[in-house]
Amino acid sequence: MSETVSSVDEPTGGSPLPLSEYAYRAIRDRLVMLDIRPGAPINEDRVAGSLGVGRTPVREALKRLETERLVIAYPRRGTFATDVNITDLTHLTEVRQVLEPVAAAGAARRASATDREALGEVLAKLEAGDADTGGPEVALRLDLEVHRAVYAASHNPYLEDTLVRYDNLATRIWCLFLDRLPGMAGHVNEHIPLLNAIIESDPSKAAELATAHVLGFEREIRELL
Repeated sequence: MSETVSSVDEPTGGSPLPLSEYAYRAIRDRLVMLDIRPGAPINEDRVAGSLGVGRTPVREALKRLETERLVIAYPRRGTFATDVNITDLTHLTEVRQVLEPVAAAGAARRASATDREALGEVLAKLEAGDADTGGPEVALRLDLEVHRAVYAASHNPYLEDTLVRYDNLATRIWCLFLDRLPGMAGHVNEHIPLLNAIIESDPSKAAELATAHVLGFEREIRELL
């Protein structure tokens, strides 16, 4: 079997991903979007077959995902998707309201020409109304795409790794309420001025908008409880 594979999660024209990284990203996003339901057992053979990889990359991916609180392994029982606990919302917000503006401001200061091009591509999707016309799940996937692009553009790998993990956990909470969030597209479209601020190198405005976005997320979820 080839040691690398192309992935929809990598930039166009990028090098093929190692199998372990491909498996990690694919399983991670299934967990984040609740395609693998909370509490569900994860069958390594079945997952490996669906991805077209061997069991070793899947095992390596699951070990990483356990450190990110997306799966949990029990001796002699196997590996399961973690539950989504709404009580985690406050803890996630405490972290994200501090770090999200740092990442947004950092991106506004340090984004390269390639980063700005990537951010511009996501911005174009939002301005074209993709979040409005594609349905809640498409809107949520666009939200993930925006956040990950901003974190990458901050050029702080430690900050990026931390925020990807917390945004993944926050997105799982969103998914629990997806059928009760008619304003999901509007929430995602809040990223339009944020992306413009980053592209225009305005760190103060980018930080302010990022903070408002995180607090708005918590407010919307709590209104449904």
